[in-house]
Amino acid sequence: MTDGRLQGRIALITGASRGIGRAVALRFAKEGAHLVLSARTQGALEELDDEILEMTGQNATLVPVDLMDFDAIDQMGAAVFDRFKRLDVLVGNAGLLTSLTPMAQVKPRDWDRVMAINVTANYRLIRSFDALLKISEAGRAIFVSSTVTQGVWPFWGAYSVSKAALESMVRTYASEIEKTNVKANILNPGPTRTTMRHVAYPGENPESVKPPEDVTEYFVQLAEASCGLNGEIVQTETPRAPDTLNEPGNA
Repeated sequence: MTDGRLQGRIALITGASRGIGRAVALRFAKEGAHLVLSARTQGALEELDDEILEMTGQNATLVPVDLMDFDAIDQMGAAVFDRFKRLDVLVGNAGLLTSLTPMAQVKPRDWDRVMAINVTANYRLIRSFDALLKISEAGRAIFVSSTVTQGVWPFWGAYSVSKAALESMVRTYASEIEKTNVKANILNPGPTRTTMRHVAYPGENPESVKPPEDVTEYFVQLAEASCGLNGEIVQTETPRAPDTLNEPGNA
């Protein structure tokens, strides 16, 4: 493939084994990127890699890792530097949703896990890959948020707080890199047909919400060297006014 919009760019995607991450990985592969794919499940990564090889004739680089192992994120950064000497695109997609419950009843263990994956792991990604993004001629960082940050969503406490923190962190980072060749943005994909959403809405008809493939164009635009946005929250659709348990984010 010689005419893709991401031809020759090195792109790391977390949470790549399913849902939005998987769809973005396949789209980036079609656009000519070389992929570094991270997820906890090696088998699912290998299945995805088989599809990428069949599509492009090239394998991805697979990194099975639990993002709660923060030292492993540093090791991943070192490995990317050793092999590629730079990173062009970072997609912080991995996310965690625990039980929907009143704030006062959120279990401390669930709170800690949600914050670790949705916030701290992304901070560690920024910490580990900032220098590699700056080596790129046009480093691009994309982080996935949710509509839950745009209002009050009862019972979504830990998840909502974590995504609000993520947005604040990324926008702070974006302001710090304003005079560099790196751009950092946030994407709110809106209601999307994922496993996470099915857990949140078990009675919902999956066909009533868009598939992950429908949001990949936004990721491509934010990953392109020509993208000039920085510190923006990009939405794939106009959010609706929240009800008690409306349709937040990419859940």
